[in-house]
Amino acid sequence: MNKSWWKIVAIILLLYTFTAGFIIHVPIIGNLQQTIRNLFFHVPMWFGQMILLLISLVFSIRYLRTGNLKEDIKAREFARTGILFGILGLVTGAIWANYTWGEPWSNDPKQIAVAIALLIYMAYFVLRNSMTDIDKRARVSSVYNIFAYFIYIPLIMILPRLVQSLHPGGEGVEGNPAMNGKDLDPTMRMVFWPAVFGWTLTGIWISNLYIRLSILKEKNWLHA
Repeated sequence: MNKSWWKIVAIILLLYTFTAGFIIHVPIIGNLQQTIRNLFFHVPMWFGQMILLLISLVFSIRYLRTGNLKEDIKAREFARTGILFGILGLVTGAIWANYTWGEPWSNDPKQIAVAIALLIYMAYFVLRNSMTDIDKRARVSSVYNIFAYFIYIPLIMILPRLVQSLHPGGEGVEGNPAMNGKDLDPTMRMVFWPAVFGWTLTGIWISNLYIRLSILKEKNWLHA
């Protein structure tokens, strides 16, 4: 079987998302109106980011267990793509907020938490670049990556839900109702879940391309 079948699936799912996401009938929920279509882009990007960062975490743990520098490269590239998806998620969220909250950035607790989470992961690359010793850089970065992930999850998944927020899912939601299973009618689910898988597979694809490129560039010291 062709090992690239999942790449074809990723392309098909994203094409389906971009097409069906703009033509299907969507319910009118609160003041979201037609902006609810952003649900097929903004939320799946965050799903994809969480999966990419989880994969990065796994490779960091594998490096600490094996000492294989290729595992560190994989952890680095999945974290890099995860940050990219996080930035895209933040941008699409700001666009959505501009139409539903009246401004792209309102210092909402979830916006602030997400920005802090991204900065924590950006610091991962600053830390890496501050060290020249390859093995030390890999070890320290792997340990930092593990701690970063377990700080990241409470920041974006738990803390924002404990405070008043305009963002769906927080306490005291005034502008928008929380997005839950009941808000996703069967038609929207037919686009939403393919979008989640499509964005996630695309992120894995991008990460793999960077991994292959990095291994080619760094093959001299990998085999040293």
